[in-house]
Amino acid sequence: MNLQQIETFVCVAETGSFSKAAMLLDIAQPALSRQVRALEAELRETLLIRTGRGVTLTDAGRRLLEHGHAIMQRVTLAKEDLSSHRDEPVGRIVVGLPPSLARRLTLSLIDTFDREMPKAKLAVSEGFSVNIAEWLTTGRMDLGLVYTPEPQPHIEVMPVEQEPLCLVGPVQRMPDLQQVPFAQLSQYPLIMPQRGQIFRKLMEAQATLSQVKLNVVWEVSSVPAILDLVRSGYGFATLTPSALSQDAMDEQLAIVPIVEPHIMSTLCLVQSAKRQATPLMRRTAEVLRRLCLQAVAQSKARISQHGA
Repeated sequence: MNLQQIETFVCVAETGSFSKAAMLLDIAQPALSRQVRALEAELRETLLIRTGRGVTLTDAGRRLLEHGHAIMQRVTLAKEDLSSHRDEPVGRIVVGLPPSLARRLTLSLIDTFDREMPKAKLAVSEGFSVNIAEWLTTGRMDLGLVYTPEPQPHIEVMPVEQEPLCLVGPVQRMPDLQQVPFAQLSQYPLIMPQRGQIFRKLMEAQATLSQVKLNVVWEVSSVPAILDLVRSGYGFATLTPSALSQDAMDEQLAIVPIVEPHIMSTLCLVQSAKRQATPLMRRTAEVLRRLCLQAVAQSKARISQHGA
């Protein structure tokens, strides 16, 4: 068993396809298949089952994938540790962003990363908080941004900023509205993510406490799609200000704070508590924190302009 075989197996398992893995690793598919077969022969286990749609993992394959993530993580850590005496971070880092921030931050993150850490590589994945926490635990991700994470023993949480949830709607249906009491939200047809997502959980928890029945007319787990529906008059959304990208803050939309009470969400950086932070992780965390604070500050300024 060697590192190349482990890397090949992990890539095939994650992509679910020999052909996709061959493209990502830039090796011929027959050579890739031989590496996996050699690994199966050495371990005397069937790791992957070919299907019409790709490959699926056997029980042995799932167990090896867990070990594979840990092995590749340790290899990356060793490389970064040996290179840590250099001024510039090196290596590869995978960052997870929630749907509410992915569109807003991805371009500025890549631009800043490319400028400040040219010798390092960045991969960005979009996922909900529960997905990001799972990916951190299994080693598929190094760093993530989530809203109001639930306590988990294997996840280290670093709060960045608190943001209020606001009501977002077509400007012509919210004339001169400066704020909306939570009790009045029952009057608005809402477009919300599916149950289990953090903004939905925060709203439903307060609705139970306030004995308010929320009128959820559409369930859509995509912020750009939610905003398109709001613009088209299908309903209203409850989002944090930073979830609205620059082009979303247009004349078609109004955004007002929800009050009595304010519904606050805490934006946090998260990473695995089991992993030692590398220079690349620390530098990337600094960049993410800086970009998040800039986004929140810009959003607050734009809300003030809308309310003026």
